[in-house]
Amino acid sequence: MSTVSFEPSAPVKTTKTAPRRSGTLPPPPPRPWVVRLAGVLVVGGLVWLIGLVVSGETGSELHAPGGWATFLGTATGLVGTYLALVMVLLASRIPPVERVLGQDGLLRWHRRISAWPILLILLHAVLITVGYAQAAHSGFGHEIGVLLNDYQDVLAATVGLGLMLLIGVLSVRAIRRRLRRETWWAIHLYIYLALALSFAHALVLGPTFVGHPLTQAIWSLVWAGAAGLVVVYRIGLPVVRTLRHDIRVVEVRPEGPGVVSVICKGRNLDRLPVAGGQFVMWRFLVRDLWWQAHPYTLSSMPRPPYLRITVKAVGDHSEAVASLRPGTRVAIEGPYGAFTRYSRRYHRVAMIAAGIGVTAVRSLLEDLPSGTEPIVLIRATTEEDLVLRREIAALVRHHKGKLHELVGRRDEVRVDSATLRRLVPDLARRDVYVCGPESFVDTVDLTCRHLGVHRSSLHHEAYAL
Repeated sequence: MSTVSFEPSAPVKTTKTAPRRSGTLPPPPPRPWVVRLAGVLVVGGLVWLIGLVVSGETGSELHAPGGWATFLGTATGLVGTYLALVMVLLASRIPPVERVLGQDGLLRWHRRISAWPILLILLHAVLITVGYAQAAHSGFGHEIGVLLNDYQDVLAATVGLGLMLLIGVLSVRAIRRRLRRETWWAIHLYIYLALALSFAHALVLGPTFVGHPLTQAIWSLVWAGAAGLVVVYRIGLPVVRTLRHDIRVVEVRPEGPGVVSVICKGRNLDRLPVAGGQFVMWRFLVRDLWWQAHPYTLSSMPRPPYLRITVKAVGDHSEAVASLRPGTRVAIEGPYGAFTRYSRRYHRVAMIAAGIGVTAVRSLLEDLPSGTEPIVLIRATTEEDLVLRREIAALVRHHKGKLHELVGRRDEVRVDSATLRRLVPDLARRDVYVCGPESFVDTVDLTCRHLGVHRSSLHHEAYAL
């Protein structure tokens, strides 16, 4: 184990904020009230939907054979479908929401919600079948055959449910970790097909919609709006930025064991709204890579006409990046992420990174305003793994901060309470930025909260599937 500290010294020759020096366009600042408003609208829509279901039932219908099962089946189906709609909105990465929640925030909400649509829609299918069977005085199995054979929309919805169940099973963490990221991503796209197959079924057969053209119109407009947001922000805007900036690979430069920097050149990069610490979805337009986009953090602020990412080989895609040739065209989506200086509550900051997480710290340091006096902790197994260390050290000196390199095996070098108290004694009075593997980020996050860091002062970017 070794610990190397760099004390403040003469600053490097740079101005207060690198992005303004390089002429890049600063992104709009995050506006938390937008997320609060979105939350109110989502809850309000759910209350409205439940109100429709309740108001559409009468006492006589409920007490008829199969009445309660059909009622509960209708309610669970609509609520499950509505939550699936919310997941689509999260996936659309609406910029004002994404700038506040960031990748980690969207992923957390996605995980919290993801199981509920599948479970509720599955419960809907069971309850509706039970209700119809009781009403027809037939068996459960017989009613399944009737529904599938006599109602085409039910058959399509059943296929959609099957796709949802498959995706849900493959998304279980223990199973997902055994899949290649590319395989899981491709399968996950089928959720859009599953929702499309289920949409018409609700309008045609749902008692909440049958005979209620206004309700049908509102439900259709809501879904069309969600689909439109996906098309605009996940397809339209990336295509526009890809064509506008015409980015191509210029050089692939080794940085350390299994780590390379990819330097790209583009046009009009001063119009790319990016902040230090953000990432971009990169799609390299070569054979075997063109069909998949991967998130890589900018390891420095753009220097028009150049920009750079630094990538560690941890999978098929990142390994292939090292073999890219100059001239390779690149399609981009983003920038994304709330791991930026705009998330600060305090003026001073602390940064804690492990592994390739140093890339976000490197670009964020470059974008910090003066006076932040950053204390930076970087953990690595060997000194060779400390990529970009000279650049980070120079930026820390410029900001009159301190850099601590914690080098050694994980069981020897821990970023625990004792280490943080010793190296960052005023931790609770700083914004803390944590970046690295998911397990590392989770551990440091809990430790920081135990030491009194407020949740709103903790900002993290986890590298995970």
